[in-house]
Amino acid sequence: TIKPLVSEEKDKYLALASLADIGDFIPDIDTEENLDLLPIAFNACVINRVNKNGDVIDTETATKIYDNFINKPINIEHNRERVVGVILTAGFSEFGSDDALDAEKISGKTEPFNITLGGVFWKIVNSDLAELIEEASDPTSDNYMTISASWELGFSDFNIILLKNEDKNIENGEIIAEEKRVEQLQEHLRAFGGDGKIDENTKAYRQVVGEVVPLGIGLTENPAADVMGIATEDKKEDEKTLAKDSGTPNNISHEPEINVISKENTTMKINSVNDINNDLLKQVEASVVADFIEEELKQASEKFAEEKNKLVADLDEAKEQRENLSKDHEDLKTKLEEVGKTLADLEEEKSQREAEARFNERMTLLDEDYELTDEDREVMASDIKDMNDEGFESYQKKISILLKDKSNAAIESKKAEEAKAEEARAEESKPVEEIKADVVDTAVDEAEKANDELPNSIRAEDESLMDKYRSAFSLDQFELK
Repeated sequence: TIKPLVSEEKDKYLALASLADIGDFIPDIDTEENLDLLPIAFNACVINRVNKNGDVIDTETATKIYDNFINKPINIEHNRERVVGVILTAGFSEFGSDDALDAEKISGKTEPFNITLGGVFWKIVNSDLAELIEEASDPTSDNYMTISASWELGFSDFNIILLKNEDKNIENGEIIAEEKRVEQLQEHLRAFGGDGKIDENTKAYRQVVGEVVPLGIGLTENPAADVMGIATEDKKEDEKTLAKDSGTPNNISHEPEINVISKENTTMKINSVNDINNDLLKQVEASVVADFIEEELKQASEKFAEEKNKLVADLDEAKEQRENLSKDHEDLKTKLEEVGKTLADLEEEKSQREAEARFNERMTLLDEDYELTDEDREVMASDIKDMNDEGFESYQKKISILLKDKSNAAIESKKAEEAKAEEARAEESKPVEEIKADVVDTAVDEAEKANDELPNSIRAEDESLMDKYRSAFSLDQFELK
């Protein structure tokens, strides 16, 4: 809500000096000859300071456009079909004090100041409103400062101003002019249905730039800028009497039925769309309807923003969950691949161990069956390393034929035969003396054995068996060659 120049009731009379300064911009009109004209002056807007609609212009733009307000219409509550006056003067004044400023001295000024306009109100269009405007400039009236002015602009482009907390002066803000960033942030602007907030501590405003054209001024109870009040000439009441107040017949061919801003209807408020009917519209001022529509739009906007934020939050949460699931899936996939690789390695290692064991077992079997050389083992190892059981069985049969003479059984048999032959040869070549000695030893052994078996009653004089063998094997009986 726009703040008045003086917000406290006790300071109302101090505002008179400010309005008197604004009075410097009142056109020099001879109201005695032009009884249907009411000269007025007012602050139209504050430069370098954002308004409640979230809009602002800077010094450079203000110096380009301020005098283009001249000859533009003055309407009621921004309704261009209800024109009630025209702008005739334009200039600048200090923000807060309303002291006049020279246009040449404001170049490069970054702090807030006013565009101040002057013009005339056509009392013949709406005499009741003319009277209310005069009361609004009188600090002794209950309607003091109830009427203010609000600007109307057309423009081609805009920047975004970011300000912290409740700051309104753009000199303390960040200007966003890059087109891409402007497009990203514009949804937060009030003009685009946003709530004007980037986050809890930052607000976004629209800085009007480019081709900017003043369209006029609307008289309103709720100006968007930090301006308040309208100044009028300090004339006596009898000098401002309208023709209808003096009893002069009404010679106007058409008197439009326009609801004017008045004290009686300023307190009315629309609580529901069902309250709006033809009778109400005849009594209530446009600003009340505008306030109701604004409030409804605000509630709808807040509800939309809330739903949108909830949807965005849900989407962000769903996106986060999807990303987490995707990440978990990738992790599981990676782990599964690692497990698969480990299993494959284990299978391969197991196969290698089994193949190695099978190879060693077969080589051991061949070593046990055959007398092999290193060359034999090398050839056999090359042959059997990749054989299956069936192939090895066939290979064994083939080897049993090829290496028949190298089998351990054949070699042992051959050795036994050779040993037997050698023994026979050794026996044949033994000397006669050895043979005799052997025979004698054998005979003696046999004689001793027989002697042990003789009865104790044999006569001593009988020839002993030993003597008999000695006689039998006397050397005289052998012919030695």
